[in-house]
Amino acid sequence: MGGVDPSQQTTLPGSSVRLAGPNDAPEIGRLLHDFNLEFDELTPGPPWLAERFRKLLTEGNTAVLLAGDGPDGLAVLRFRPAIWSDALECYLAELYVAPAVRGRGFGRSLLAAAIAHARARGANYMDLGTAESDVAARTLYESFGFSRREGKPDGSLNYYYELDL
Repeated sequence: MGGVDPSQQTTLPGSSVRLAGPNDAPEIGRLLHDFNLEFDELTPGPPWLAERFRKLLTEGNTAVLLAGDGPDGLAVLRFRPAIWSDALECYLAELYVAPAVRGRGFGRSLLAAAIAHARARGANYMDLGTAESDVAARTLYESFGFSRREGKPDGSLNYYYELDL
């Protein structure tokens, strides 16, 4: 197991969630590979994902939070400069908890830690996308105040679009 160098490891207060470092890349690759397989998505495989995340974590615009001893879950955060303020924006690119440990609060802990980490990095906005069919994820996000409605509960419905280039 790779693990984080103790000088790099940061356990987030009040949780079993910690900030990953480049040495955690094999575990990140394994979790993301499993995530894609579970949802019938293509995956380049754990070794490729590990190398990609080793690079992304070194560059500094990506953060990964890990939960559990396995680790058993992760949150991938991507940071970018905001247009309408001097702050950063944070995109929650992935939130995944292994099926064997779902229902134990890992997702809730990861999301709380992701929000806290984004704020600590200077972000004032977080966005994400999820499938309409993923009711559990939508329920979790909405319980934290994420909205799919513009401005207020009865506002216009927001849409998330993708295009492969």
